[in-house]
Amino acid sequence: MSQTQQAIYAAKRKARRFAVQGVYEWQMSHNPVHEIEARTRAENAMHKVDLNYYHELLTQIVADHEALDALLIPVLDREIDALDGVELATLRLGAYELRQHLEIPYRVVLDEAIELAKHFGGADSHKYINGVLDRLAQVLREAEKQQD
Repeated sequence: MSQTQQAIYAAKRKARRFAVQGVYEWQMSHNPVHEIEARTRAENAMHKVDLNYYHELLTQIVADHEALDALLIPVLDREIDALDGVELATLRLGAYELRQHLEIPYRVVLDEAIELAKHFGGADSHKYINGVLDRLAQVLREAEKQQD
């Protein structure tokens, strides 16, 4: 992987981190997304973040959360309201990427979500995130999974 590709990958990873925090904040406070984004940009060093991707993730996940939840509900083993807020934000992000970003291999989507869960979630939440998103990938990325 070239240095440029590594920088692009790192910038997207940082965008996901800020996005999952923003989605979590929105879930807890229902503050307007534009306020969450403006405050995040003002309070953090964002020069190495893919700002366009961060904006897309934050705004589109919140705007489309009901449709994302509808995708997740059949692959959950509990009620969506019983999920931890960090788990829900991470699952919504993973579901969004699986559905909207077919150029990102499903394994990368899962790996990124697992890393987010390890960083922000509870002790074993990464295992749960992996299982749920793997089941969702079976639905949304069936052909890609069969090629593995």
